[in-house]
Amino acid sequence: MISDSDRERLRVYLEQRMKGDVRLVLFTQEMECAFCKETRQIAELLSSLSGKVRLEVYDFVKDVERAKEFQVDKIPALIPIGGKDFGIRFYGMPSGYEFTSLVDAIIDASTGTTNLTEKTKAIVRTINQPVHIQVFVTPTCPYCSRAVRLAHQLAVESDYVRADMVESVEFPQLAQRYSVMGVPKIVINERIEFVGALPEDHFVEHLLLATMGTAP
Repeated sequence: MISDSDRERLRVYLEQRMKGDVRLVLFTQEMECAFCKETRQIAELLSSLSGKVRLEVYDFVKDVERAKEFQVDKIPALIPIGGKDFGIRFYGMPSGYEFTSLVDAIIDASTGTTNLTEKTKAIVRTINQPVHIQVFVTPTCPYCSRAVRLAHQLAVESDYVRADMVESVEFPQLAQRYSVMGVPKIVINERIEFVGALPEDHFVEHLLLATMGTAP
């Protein structure tokens, strides 16, 4: 999937930045869905490059209780879990720019830390109710990974935040439901929506509006 030289660079990158172990949980099914095979290959690649990444594979149909436990409602799904489940989810194949998002999410899960500003961290700590962020992307969108990365870091910083990357081409019914005409399209708690990779402080403003139930 990648050249030997890129594999080596990625191996070193993971070795230098990871701290603790990460369970990389994959949900697929026996009769693999579209892009399930490719998603499995990506997960296998990453687990082969670091002894700190342990791949766990579950069948979405047979392991239904596991799917419920992880709140997984579609496949393929990837979940990097470090010292705890931070609420980071990848739905669809994390290819193109989103491959980098997955690598960085694994590192975040490993360290349990982010590079968000102290101001953002303080604001996120005030959240005391569930927040669900969905970031709709396409693999060729150069701005989508910024939005995904920010959403996942917010999830790391708060036990109340769950953040999903959703590959819009693979889930057309969801793209239609949320009127995804451009990406990244962000939906928070089913009520706040915006398009574009907003700066960190503006993204957090929308996050807080979602907790108050007020649209901008």
